Amino acid sequence: MKDRPKLVLASASPRRLALLEQIGVRPDALLPASLDETPRRNERPRSLALRLAEEKAREGARLAAQDAALAGALILAADTVVAVGRRILPKAETPEEAADCLRLLSGRAHRVSTAICLATRRGALRSRLVETRLRFKRLSEREIENYLASGEWTGKAGGYAIQGLAGCFVSKLAGSYGAVVGLPLYETATLLAGEGFPLHDGWSAKT
Repeated sequence: MKDRPKLVLASASPRRLALLEQIGVRPDALLPASLDETPRRNERPRSLALRLAEEKAREGARLAAQDAALAGALILAADTVVAVGRRILPKAETPEEAADCLRLLSGRAHRVSTAICLATRRGALRSRLVETRLRFKRLSEREIENYLASGEWTGKAGGYAIQGLAGCFVSKLAGSYGAVVGLPLYETATLLAGEGFPLHDGWSAKT
């Protein structure tokens, strides 16, 4: 639609982009927000995910304001946090970090908190938080070593990517699969529709 609101995804994540495209949404621009994602002292996983999603949305809005072509755009941001109890796991950047995460998750339940935030054309922030519970099978050292060798864990919260090889580690999931990947689709669609984004207009079959 020609008069639909423009949409900016404040993320460089190919997974979040693919999830949006799965529901027929193609952003007009990608403006990843670079932030310090270090948890504050005593900050809980849910609070961290919400804070970072909102900060990313604000930064995305600031960047979009510098481009006249994106004036009045909706800004969508998200953040995912993996935790065991109140212990927040890092977005693994080294094999050692990833190995520590996998050994901690092995045979245990954990939670994934994914927050999304939509900065509206009026400057308001609309946020949603989705929590998903998962359990990993007990991992052998060989499985951990082979997964580390894949490199798939790089930059992933908790040191794994459920949409990839690590999907076979998950013995139980209660909640939103999309949220674990990085974007809960139901909540995202609801926020966009609430701000007048014509979510379903591109669904007709192309011939």
